Amino acid sequence: MNAERDLSPLTPGVVRALTDKLYEKRKAEPKPPCVPPAPLPRLVREFVAQNNTSQIKHVIQILSQEFALSQHPHSRKGGLIGLAACSIALGKDSGLYLKELIEPVLTCFNDADSRLRYYACEALYNIVKVARGSVLPHFNVLFDGLSKLAADPDPNVKSGSELLDRLLKDIVTESNQFDLVGFIPLLRERIYSNNQYARQFIISWILVLESVPDINLLDYLPEILDGLFQILGDNSKEIRKMCEVALGEFLKEIKKNPSSVKFAEMANILVIHCQAADDLIQLTAMCWMREFIQLAGRVMLPYSSGILTAVLPCLSYDDRKKNIKEVANVCNQSLMKLVIPEDDEMDEAKPSMTIPAEPTSEESLSKPEAATTGESRLIWAIRALKQPLFFPCSCERIQVTLNLDGIVQVLDYHLSDTSIGMMTRIAVLKWLYHLYIKTPRKMFRHTDSLFPILLRTLSDESDEVILKDLELLAEIASSPAGQTEEGHGPSDGSDVRPGPVELHVPARAGQLSSSSTKGLECSPSTPTMNSYFYKFMINLLKRFSSERKLLETRGAFIIRQLCLLLNAENIFHSMADILLREEDLKFASTMVHTLNTILLTSSELFQLRNQLKDLKTPESRNLFCCLYRSWCHNPVTTVSLCFLTQNYKHAYDLIQKFGDLEVTVDFLTEVDKLVQLIECPIFTYLRLQLLDVKNNPYLIKALYGLLMLLPQSSAFQLLSHRLQCVPNPELMQTTDNTKPSTSFKRTAACNIDYTELLQHFEKVQNKHLEARHQRAGQAEQLDRRVVL
Repeated sequence: MNAERDLSPLTPGVVRALTDKLYEKRKAEPKPPCVPPAPLPRLVREFVAQNNTSQIKHVIQILSQEFALSQHPHSRKGGLIGLAACSIALGKDSGLYLKELIEPVLTCFNDADSRLRYYACEALYNIVKVARGSVLPHFNVLFDGLSKLAADPDPNVKSGSELLDRLLKDIVTESNQFDLVGFIPLLRERIYSNNQYARQFIISWILVLESVPDINLLDYLPEILDGLFQILGDNSKEIRKMCEVALGEFLKEIKKNPSSVKFAEMANILVIHCQAADDLIQLTAMCWMREFIQLAGRVMLPYSSGILTAVLPCLSYDDRKKNIKEVANVCNQSLMKLVIPEDDEMDEAKPSMTIPAEPTSEESLSKPEAATTGESRLIWAIRALKQPLFFPCSCERIQVTLNLDGIVQVLDYHLSDTSIGMMTRIAVLKWLYHLYIKTPRKMFRHTDSLFPILLRTLSDESDEVILKDLELLAEIASSPAGQTEEGHGPSDGSDVRPGPVELHVPARAGQLSSSSTKGLECSPSTPTMNSYFYKFMINLLKRFSSERKLLETRGAFIIRQLCLLLNAENIFHSMADILLREEDLKFASTMVHTLNTILLTSSELFQLRNQLKDLKTPESRNLFCCLYRSWCHNPVTTVSLCFLTQNYKHAYDLIQKFGDLEVTVDFLTEVDKLVQLIECPIFTYLRLQLLDVKNNPYLIKALYGLLMLLPQSSAFQLLSHRLQCVPNPELMQTTDNTKPSTSFKRTAACNIDYTELLQHFEKVQNKHLEARHQRAGQAEQLDRRVVL
């Protein structure tokens, strides 16, 4: 090829100089200046003086095509030096030819020869230094090339790229014409790089752009926030620290200008990273979530289910993750405060503000582990808003829809998970209680699905969990919103589907047998209880029946707490009413004994005991009769109820019937406990009435009856000593015309059919006798089979 003709206007001397192998010696010089052949700059300056743009372009084209993009490495090096020389010679006019100057140099960034890549860095440095702000329209291609060199394995190349990087940052910082909109897509793509040096390069640029007053990077934070959190998990401490600083600067800016922040677009990103395995990522994301909830307010409500999915497990962290736990607790409390009574009135079908949809329940309950890239993880997490948002700093009130279904699903999931920690379960129960207080109408739509898990939670190992569970169940049972409505609330027995826990209201008093309702109403009825109260009592007793250990260890505790939270009279009335129909007679006897012990010993039932002691009102007499009928499952508890209500004659009549009963060891043990109970403060009034022998003959007879039932034991000695203290023993003799005591002048005597009650007692005890014989027979047959 004739170089003089083909490469004109370049002179043969310039061509030879550009291809001279002696230029290799430059590789040993530390960052030397670009020294082109002297004739080349002079030639370019002449064309500039003549305003001969076509020749200038021709020279650049020759340097690019014939040299910089040549197959020969020496020619490529010469071409790079020539392009830099042209740029220097062009001076301020180099901006007119930047595309032609830059493209071949950037192509050499990918050269396999590290020395040539270094020359490319040097050449581009000179081009950019001359052009300054004129290179900004080409910023994306420059940034793309630099991001690749940042991860270059050759230290000289990396050092050269760092010089060029600093120069470009200075230019961007000084200029007010930076195209941020055009740059963001490239930044979003490059931010997911896994190379440490590339990540460091990206973070350094984000810090620079964030520091420029005229560049509002905050508007585009949703585009890069996910990538920043991924970089925060880098193995390099230096990169993690840089990323922390960048995120910290963004958070400061958010606090200063909350009205311009796109909170909704970043909510799901934070939800993802609040569940990260890396402690630093999780803590940082949780801190961001805390600020978002406090700054954005109710705008965060549509994302409540996702937030709770991330926050609730953190509440059970131990001291090793104390910081995360504390921030998560603040998030949880702040989010709970956002739910207001107005949410119970808003129509869920007509939201008044468009907000990006949060993940589905499946996505909320599991991390997006299937995602292979950072961008794919955000496919479901980021939704673009179509209209501006208004935040608490403005005077306008935000109208958002509470996604109650999603929240309840998350709460149910965490309460059902047996591996969840105690503090998380407590937080779930607090949430449910709060929702029933603030949005009762909507929450009662979920009650039938929540009821079984709430009943199972009563078996929890933690007393605090059980207390919160009881508070919630009490609220459900007493809320006015729980009254049966069409389409909501408990259904009648005909519509109930069979299952392990049936949520229905049993037959009321009008449907019971005449023997159980003679003269009195046996079912509880009070305006403070709703239609869920009675089915709660039914299912609680079913729980005790199926899980006897729960009854033994927590039964008294649960019932006592319910008496504090609800009406004690209603609880005893309803349980007695239900136990009256209990087919498992052994359980009925055990349950009656438990209720009786609570009634006689618990301080929470002081008022109820006083009410029963006098039987002055129709309600108290109604309660006594209802309790009595169920208490008949246990003979000794029936006598103690008569002692409590001062029905001493009837107590004496009952004890006379004990001679017809099967006296077992368990029976005598209960008599022993009753004697011990008589010595307690609860029966102080009874012991004082022993001083009035004349007016309380049946009391003394009843006590002597108990004494005769007991074998020679400590209880026998105790009761015997007590009776020896009764004054004037001869006055214990009485006749039928003895004047009734003042205690027998109560109106209860004429309103209660004691004869019918005694008959009911005999009937119930006969059933128990038959049941015991059946159990004994079955046991004997089983033993016989084992022997055979």
